[in-house]
Amino acid sequence: MNLFRGSVGQAPLLRNKSRQSLKLTAVPKALLFDKFRSSLLQSRNINSQDSAPGSKYICRSASSPGPATLIAPGCDVDQVNVVYKFGGSSVRDAERMMEVAEIICSFPEYLPCVVLSAMGKTTNMLLECGDLALQTPTEQISQLEPLQKIRTLHLDTCKALGVEQEVYGEVDKLLNELGQLLIGISIMQDLTSRAKDSLVSFGERLSTRIFASYLRSCGVPARQHDAWDLGLTTTDDFSNADVLYEESFPRIKAALTRQPGSPKEVPIVTGFLGRGISTGAITTLGRGGSDLSATVLGAALGLDEVQVWKDVDGVLTSDPRIVPDTRPVNTLTFEEATELAYFGAQVLHPQAMQPAIRSGKMNVRVKNSYNRSAPGSVISFSRDMSDVFVTSIVLKSNVTLVDIISTRMMGQYGFLATVFDAFKRYRISVDVVATSEVSVSLTLDPKKLSDQDSDLQQLKADLSKVAQVSYQKGDAIVSLICNVNKTSQILQRAFSVFSREGINVRMMSQGASKTNISLVVDGKLGQQAVQLLHAEFFSPVELRHQELITSSNGKH
Repeated sequence: MNLFRGSVGQAPLLRNKSRQSLKLTAVPKALLFDKFRSSLLQSRNINSQDSAPGSKYICRSASSPGPATLIAPGCDVDQVNVVYKFGGSSVRDAERMMEVAEIICSFPEYLPCVVLSAMGKTTNMLLECGDLALQTPTEQISQLEPLQKIRTLHLDTCKALGVEQEVYGEVDKLLNELGQLLIGISIMQDLTSRAKDSLVSFGERLSTRIFASYLRSCGVPARQHDAWDLGLTTTDDFSNADVLYEESFPRIKAALTRQPGSPKEVPIVTGFLGRGISTGAITTLGRGGSDLSATVLGAALGLDEVQVWKDVDGVLTSDPRIVPDTRPVNTLTFEEATELAYFGAQVLHPQAMQPAIRSGKMNVRVKNSYNRSAPGSVISFSRDMSDVFVTSIVLKSNVTLVDIISTRMMGQYGFLATVFDAFKRYRISVDVVATSEVSVSLTLDPKKLSDQDSDLQQLKADLSKVAQVSYQKGDAIVSLICNVNKTSQILQRAFSVFSREGINVRMMSQGASKTNISLVVDGKLGQQAVQLLHAEFFSPVELRHQELITSSNGKH
């Protein structure tokens, strides 16, 4: 066993002149690295004089308290050449932050820009604080349970990681500012979208400052950046702002391009956040928008790859909570990944692929921060689909199926225009559509409706002059992200399974993207439908059959 390397192809975490055999006993994961570091430092009697001034590597004395000394990544690289993004579960506590630091320093060929989400469930707790502040007297704001949890989490993490005293003070100051904002919300009895964006921004602003300080304490030069200071500019649509690429790209490139003679530092950047172009206020890119932040930075720098580190081994063939034997998808296209995101897969933000597509050359690799040796999934512009049937199966639960039927407009134009103009007026977003000359069936996501019953009743009344409108709640969309050039074979097998198990399809739609077939079924049978289809298309027998087809094709 190579004690000085993490997984295959990774750089040593500590300097090593002579590889000594160290016996590792079975200890909890959290203690393994500390025990290994202590044994190695003591055996080599490393001290601070091992590194001359200006050396790339800085070693801490074996007797000195504090974090492990890591080797800075990208020692032979002049400019940032990859963006890493780590989500909330990857940086949920001090132990996970230490592991993320090891990951960053495990790939010497990369000088990364690192995008972080808020720690763990911090964003949810911040939103809970905002709601509670509306119901809480100002003098009791400091006693809000989620606020106390946020304070404890971040200050305890600072202590556990041994961050610099200056940064500890900065974190404490931000936490006090958070409390002041909540007092303001309590006084005004109003939580606007603008105030909500400012509120949730504290999560990323805290996590990035703590993590950058920890890296520096490990001997890795690092600098924290709020994304707006780099130039990430957005529309002023609070809570769901759009990135303004023309304004953002040149500023980001200038800010992150290292000038000759300047120190080499790892940029640690807030995900999810930007600055409104007109208001100058903090904006957010929507939940999960840190993925988008990462691809925006990568595209602005003209990079070949952005790596999004999650808690799964890449893009999977289905939701592992539904299908226990799901497996990673090695490669897929941006078109496939976009469909997966829109129909419920939680791997990437739906808009995160757009900057990569815009760049014309950048790939996105999804990797597992809990299993760094896994190759992950590479999302690119194209791939060979000749032997592909189904890439992944996604379930979107609790959707509403709407049927709109008119007989009075038989043979007349304008029916679809009339229907969708009504949806536009009520700002109702549609997921899946199937149409004929006189009828439309479509699905709605209740989460996108402010008041589902009220909105649908108004729509029904509006369209009553030209159509009969009915709707049914609680259905589910089963989406097969697949090669629709093989639609006949795929549907034959899918309907054969459903027929055998007594599952009826209430609506079917094949997307214009040519990568998605969506089937609407009874919501109570949604998970069963996914499990049955996954067994049909991804069972060991089926995969072996596909391997034989691929092998046979390769011989001709």
